[in-house]
Amino acid sequence: MTHPTRITSLTRHPEGGRKLNVVAGGAGFIGSHLCRALLDRGEGVLCLDNLQTSRPSNLSALTGDAAFTFLRYDITQPLPAPVLAEAPRITRVWNLACAASPPLYQKDPEHTMLTNVVGTNNLLHLAEAAGARFLLTSTSEVYGDPEVHPQPEDYRGNVSSTGPRACYDEGKRAAEALTFDYGRAGRVRVRVARIFNTYGPNMDPRDGRVVSNLICQALRGEALTIYGDGAQTRSFCYVADLVAGLMALMDADIDGMAPVNLGNSAEITVRELLDQIVALTGTQAGVEHRPMPVDDPRRRRPDLRRAADLLGWAPRVSLAEGLAETWAWFAAELQGEIRAAPAQAAE
Repeated sequence: MTHPTRITSLTRHPEGGRKLNVVAGGAGFIGSHLCRALLDRGEGVLCLDNLQTSRPSNLSALTGDAAFTFLRYDITQPLPAPVLAEAPRITRVWNLACAASPPLYQKDPEHTMLTNVVGTNNLLHLAEAAGARFLLTSTSEVYGDPEVHPQPEDYRGNVSSTGPRACYDEGKRAAEALTFDYGRAGRVRVRVARIFNTYGPNMDPRDGRVVSNLICQALRGEALTIYGDGAQTRSFCYVADLVAGLMALMDADIDGMAPVNLGNSAEITVRELLDQIVALTGTQAGVEHRPMPVDDPRRRRPDLRRAADLLGWAPRVSLAEGLAETWAWFAAELQGEIRAAPAQAAE
């Protein structure tokens, strides 16, 4: 386990100054974008992350901002005194802490489960002490390999409680139960977002997700990996759209006692995704087929009607536009490893 380690001093802002947001998992892919968005609208951010699966480089553009503070901390541990001391100033607590890609969360399943259960409980205690609003980032994985398509929030799922993905799937389901129990008891004002597949800059090239895998393989001139026949479907949401949805959910004047799907409802097969990446990058590498992972969902597409009705939110960035932005970011990130020259991206 990683123990709390002080990296920077907590920043005091002028009287009547910024709201203070606690963002657990703020050095991660989505978390770092959320931190940036909160700073851009003039709020303070206390970022907590144990850096077990996050990338410190994701915070390089934030650390010079006086309204941003980073504390290396594992949320499975008791909250450190410097964080508790900030409770009177904390208005929002965002829980994005947990590895989200299967290779990473299966690497240490015990820690994955504890992060979802113990860590969520610790952050709920903090929100309760602060009188702050709390948002849990849950996942489409709570639907398992769905028998209902697309997946509405009232679908209870088809999840294996004993398989290798259970540490994450069941961990998130338990985190939701805790969150709603605090809400029902009137202890914390809660929100739960069920996030579907998200992609964009700041992804870890080694995280094992399909978009980062295929783009990085194309950049390196390696064979593109497809699991199974590639007929399984996903719905990919660009990270800027996802962060806008999270912020709309946290800001909304609603009771919060129902989960909200956030994602993109444009469903494509993994093979179609591969074809788009080949067309974008101009790679001449072949395709390597591998066995399907255990309990991998065959279809995934969010029903977004609740997000539209409650939040007035819908994704705006097309897959073609988002992939071009993501490709450009990875190309800069992997300089020196690139062997395949990209083709000119279509307008």
